[in-house]
Amino acid sequence: MDPVPVRCLLNSISRYLHLVACQTIRYSPIQTRIGNVVHLLKLLKPFLVEVVDCKTPPDDDCLNSGCEDLDSVVNQAREFLEDWSPKLSKLFGVFHCELLLEKVQTCSLEITRILLQFSQSSAVTLSLQGVERCMQEIECVKQEKTLTEHMNNALQNQTDGNDDLDSIIQMIGLVSNQDLLKESIAVEKEQMDQLIDLVSCIREHMLKTEFLEVAKGISTPPYFRCPLSTELMLDPVIVASGQTFDRTSIKKWLDNGLAVCPRTRQVLSHQELIPNYTVKAMIESWLEANNITLAVNSGGDDSSVANNMGSNDFNRTESFRFSLRSSSFTSRSSVEAGNGFEKVKINVPASLSKELEIFELSSQEQSYTHSRSESVCSVVSSVDYVPSVTSETQSLPVNHQSYSEMSSGTMMTSHTIKLVEDLKNGSNKEKTDAAAEIRRLTINSVENRVHFGRCGAITPLLSLLYSEEKLTQEQAVTALLNLSLSEVNKGMIVEAGAIEPLVHVLKAGNDRAKENSAATLFSLSVVQVNRERIGQCNAAIHALVSLLGKGTLRGKKDAASALFNLSITHENKARIVQAKAVKYLVEMLDPDLEMVDKAVALLANLSGVGEGRQEIVREGGVPLLVETVDSGSGRGKENAASVLLQLCLNSPKFCTLVLQEGAIPPLVALSQSGTQRAKEKAQQLLSHFRNQRDARMKKGRS
Repeated sequence: MDPVPVRCLLNSISRYLHLVACQTIRYSPIQTRIGNVVHLLKLLKPFLVEVVDCKTPPDDDCLNSGCEDLDSVVNQAREFLEDWSPKLSKLFGVFHCELLLEKVQTCSLEITRILLQFSQSSAVTLSLQGVERCMQEIECVKQEKTLTEHMNNALQNQTDGNDDLDSIIQMIGLVSNQDLLKESIAVEKEQMDQLIDLVSCIREHMLKTEFLEVAKGISTPPYFRCPLSTELMLDPVIVASGQTFDRTSIKKWLDNGLAVCPRTRQVLSHQELIPNYTVKAMIESWLEANNITLAVNSGGDDSSVANNMGSNDFNRTESFRFSLRSSSFTSRSSVEAGNGFEKVKINVPASLSKELEIFELSSQEQSYTHSRSESVCSVVSSVDYVPSVTSETQSLPVNHQSYSEMSSGTMMTSHTIKLVEDLKNGSNKEKTDAAAEIRRLTINSVENRVHFGRCGAITPLLSLLYSEEKLTQEQAVTALLNLSLSEVNKGMIVEAGAIEPLVHVLKAGNDRAKENSAATLFSLSVVQVNRERIGQCNAAIHALVSLLGKGTLRGKKDAASALFNLSITHENKARIVQAKAVKYLVEMLDPDLEMVDKAVALLANLSGVGEGRQEIVREGGVPLLVETVDSGSGRGKENAASVLLQLCLNSPKFCTLVLQEGAIPPLVALSQSGTQRAKEKAQQLLSHFRNQRDARMKKGRS
């Protein structure tokens, strides 16, 4: 009887071996595993030929079944080889090859065991020794520690010193940032949960353990690096999940049809990318502080580090093509923060590698010269713009010698204990003086902020926010603002119950205390979990909206900053609208009030919910938005166009209203001469208008 399954298997093996001989796969991990498969099949093939050539070939169900199983696996291996492309996931390719190799080895051993039994029979003239030797050689084809083993170990042991992750990175050959980004996208498309989790672990591992050198001896802080590609973020943007990524990397992710956040796995409710001007300004300041200049291309496109990278720039001593500046650097530099906020004066201390230095934002308005603490922008935040906060200039009594010593980082523990004790148990004057001293000691010193936070100053300062003495309350809230600038303290302050006392100051404090209370809420809300907790306190949002409408100009700006931050969390948008913020924001679109850019930026966020769009129209915002598109600043035009786009896409009635206000001429101008994103918004709007017109004409003809 003709052994059809054996012949089919031989045919499949021949086709596979021929395909391998013709293929030029240069990816070593897959090459190695394919080579092992080829070795196994070449060991087995001569004995299968002998079986077919026998005058009385065996008709054995076990042999036929074994050959059919191996034939199926060989065909799978062939299909994998035919479909393989360097653009596909390397992890998936190696993982799949290992499974195929394991199956080929298992099936081959089963067939050789059957052949061994036949070789002992006179019916089949197979060499007993030859079959035994073949079986031994098949058994000896041992894989080194497989990707699967490394993967299981790595996912169970997610620590900084994870040798299995290092082995996987080396095995797969992730030698550049772009390799990591491509692999992340490719794995996501395979929709294999284990591999997706593994790539997420690799990215986090690289952020923690790989040092990205932008110049000799200068490593990029992990919080300045994109969580998706691990590159330095040159154009940081916020996605719907509240996470910040580099625009180029996340855009590639979204352009590949991926609709989940790479970091949180949360389904993105929209694909809008909100510029994170705060983070961008801090990165620019850090580069300048270290005398580093990006070697951008001639087109001036600095949005992607990949444009300035070679394929091997990301390795164990990763480096980008940066050049050192020859000019000397002064400790303060000016960077445009965008969205209409004043130039940001960024003080960059030597300890930046340990903890972020914080922005000191100086107001350009001469009429507001009152003093206060600097504000903050944390790089792990999802903020779009920076609040305008003046530097500390008050002239209350202070021990200048101790200030000088402590702000340099050499804190006298006994003095710290004395100040905290005065906060808790001192007289009213002693409490006020202690709060004032802590405020001064934490103006510029990152170390002192952390130190006071750890020494128990937060809780007694919070209790002073209920003081009936306005000066005491003001000093306490300003000291808390300074402490909140430290990333270490943000969680501690909220956990200590800061939200209600800060709301009390917003309602009952003097103007300066209200401003600093709003600035503190802004500082705390750069952390996502804090945004959620503050947003859940309706009193906080209502108090901020009240300050937005009735506060000083400085208070309005700080309230707008805090509310913008809160509006990044989707659930907070409706809460802000329900607190009647839109009414005040529409009023602020009046150019004479010097609040247009801040107001329209917040409106752009609030227009993302139906209640927000309804209120914008109800409060008469459309004419003022069209006017902003026509004569506003570059950033103002962009955000105004974004609001109008939301209105038109979600309501034909609102679309008609926008057209009636004469929006087309300024939109045409913006589509030709605005910022890149402003042009895109304007073009989308004009395209939508044309589609609406064509639909009406078609309907009229029918």
